[in-house]
Formats: sequence, C-alpha cells, structure tokens
Amino acid sequence: MNSVLAYIPVIGWLYVFFFQRNNPAAIFHLKQGIGLALFLIASLLLWAVVAWIIAWIPYAAVLGITLFAIVMMAYIYGFVVWLMGMNNALHNRLVKLPFFGEWANRLPIQ
Repeated sequence: MNSVLAYIPVIGWLYVFFFQRNNPAAIFHLKQGIGLALFLIASLLLWAVVAWIIAWIPYAAVLGITLFAIVMMAYIYGFVVWLMGMNNALHNRLVKLPFFGEWANRLPIQ
C-alpha cells in the first residue's frame, strides 16, 4: 500500500522518501513516479521552446499551436501509465513503466 503513495506527486513522494526508505518496492515505485512527472514536465517544456521558436516565423505560429496535440497525447499517455504504475504498486509488482521506466529506475534515490 505504501508503494501506491509513491505515485502521488510531492506529498506521496515525501512520505515514501522519509518514512519508507527501507522498503525497496516503495523506493522503486518512487523512482517510477518521479520519472513519470519528469517526463510530463519535459514534454511540456520541449513544446514551449519549439512553439516559441516557431512563433518567430511568420504564419507558422499555427504549427506551434498544432504541436500542442503532441503534449496532450503525452499527458493522456502519462495518465494511462500512472494508472498502470499504481496497479503494479497495489499488486506488489516491480514492473518498469513503458518508455521511460528504465531511465527512471536509474534516478539516484536510495
């Protein structure tokens, strides 16, 4: 049950980090939850930078707005993966999340 809290941003992360440090499953899911959040933040920031650059090109600002659909898809994907991670945590499975789980597992959290 403590592993499920690792998928709740900030409050759950702090609880697991400070009170469940000796629980390897909770730390695994903490890394996966933080990796998911970083993936979503990075997708939004990448779009913002690309859209800002494209906005300087005349008549191309529409392309920047259209690219926001990719961010929306990333957030829908993130929601589905978040549910998968919580389900894995609830059933005590140490399954890496697809696409970024391998990278998230290497976060320096112990």
